[in-house]
Amino acid sequence: MDAIVLLKDDHKTVEKLFKEFEKAGEKAYKEKQRIVEQVIRELTTHAYIEEEIFYPTARQDVPDTAEHVLESVEEHHVVVWMLSELRDLDPQDERYDAKMTVLMENVRHHVEEEEQEWFPQVREAMGRNKLQELGERMEKAKADAPDNPLALISARK
Repeated sequence: MDAIVLLKDDHKTVEKLFKEFEKAGEKAYKEKQRIVEQVIRELTTHAYIEEEIFYPTARQDVPDTAEHVLESVEEHHVVVWMLSELRDLDPQDERYDAKMTVLMENVRHHVEEEEQEWFPQVREAMGRNKLQELGERMEKAKADAPDNPLALISARK
């Protein structure tokens, strides 16, 4: 699997979880918490492989993406702090659904920019073989991802 296909698959997984959250009943606190815990795991792992492998490689091999990479890391910064707040927030807290809604809006915006604006640029510049090798490295690196979103590079920037 190439790197961009891997990232897009992650995006689909998270979007599916977002839709589950949106369909959960207003008082489905346990279900929402289960979904949020999965979202935290998925997004933390996804951000980890992007920040550690994909972004540095894209920036090096496709210099025109430097601004996209910088913006993406800043978007990650906002998302990882929201994830850490959701992790510690009671699902019955009045801010829980609102915080999750803002998180979903931020992530959806980020995904749209990546998939529409700069993944095609990276694909064209890097080619199939490089993306295959990169995807394999990223898949293996998922096992090294931290549990805590605040352990990510973007949390410290």
